[in-house]
Amino acid sequence: MKYLDEYRDANRAQQLLERIRQRATRRWVLMEVCGGQTHSLLKYGIDEALEDVVELIHGPGCPVCVTPQLIIDHAIELAQRPGILLCSFGDMLRVPGSTESLQHVKARGGQVKVVYSPVDAVEMAAQQPDLEVVFFAVGFETTAPATALALLQASERKLRNFSLLSHHVRVQPAMEAIMRMPDCRVQGFLAAGHVCTVMGFESYSRFVAQHEVPVVVTGFEPCDLLAGILECIEQVESGRFEISNEYARSVRPEGNLHAQELINQVYVVTDQEWRGMGVIPAGGYVMRECWSAYDAAFRFPIAAQRHGECQSQCRAGDVLAGQLKPTECAAFGRACTPDTPLGAPMVSSEGACAAYYRYRLPLLEFVT
Repeated sequence: MKYLDEYRDANRAQQLLERIRQRATRRWVLMEVCGGQTHSLLKYGIDEALEDVVELIHGPGCPVCVTPQLIIDHAIELAQRPGILLCSFGDMLRVPGSTESLQHVKARGGQVKVVYSPVDAVEMAAQQPDLEVVFFAVGFETTAPATALALLQASERKLRNFSLLSHHVRVQPAMEAIMRMPDCRVQGFLAAGHVCTVMGFESYSRFVAQHEVPVVVTGFEPCDLLAGILECIEQVESGRFEISNEYARSVRPEGNLHAQELINQVYVVTDQEWRGMGVIPAGGYVMRECWSAYDAAFRFPIAAQRHGECQSQCRAGDVLAGQLKPTECAAFGRACTPDTPLGAPMVSSEGACAAYYRYRLPLLEFVT
């Protein structure tokens, strides 16, 4: 299959592995930003194949994982209010709030509906005018255009029973926050290809110059990732710090201008809280005041209390910041499993803990 099989070619992958080993004169520390990259790196064993020359650490590339408990608590309360139907992507249902999850609410009969697109929620609002339909909108810049489009469609159709409970976040400011951490060890980044498909990569030029780290845009197949790692190693070995695009089949320097315009119509950049990382300057989007009639946080405020970000034995914040491998957490695979998650990274399909549980835990159990 074009654009798939050739990027999973075993011979090419082996050639890239050998070129990386030949080029590296020491062990370098690289961070992949996206959770989808993390899953592919573990699924195909790339991290283990290169462990002698590259340490791959995992960034906060999971929007479900960085959604704060406070907004999850808000969604949970709305789902229990009469007359409100809360729509969400499936990953959000098991993410723990301060005391429970949306899945618990749904099991008790709460009005929670899993959808595959925010436009599905708009259709539900059109079909059920007596219900207030709230779409729980989370994600990186990748999903923000679809959320914005849903709002614009609801406005065009004059649907007054549709609103967004929104927490969209921006990736590059999180990378900035990681580089400012005093114990940061990152020497190069594999940038999230899907985010760059929307936003482009021109804005990384200043980041690269300021922090003196290469940023290489990659896709998600094994040869994509290996080509990105090789480019990172080529740069750090030669003392270069540049932005490089190894995902040219999908990413343009300027990104998708139409998608960006959709975001700009509905959102403005704001300081945003990331679960486990605190408030990140310019770390997310907030709806423009002109759209307050479609803002669920404005229309349905709650008196939520601030709780701790996670249970004391959960170290999700350290995992999200790339300071801890999931297997180094004492709760991993014991108190914390996909069925009994202590933190969001064990729940999401893009979470690092979920990736290690799926691809590494059986090996660890075999060894022990």
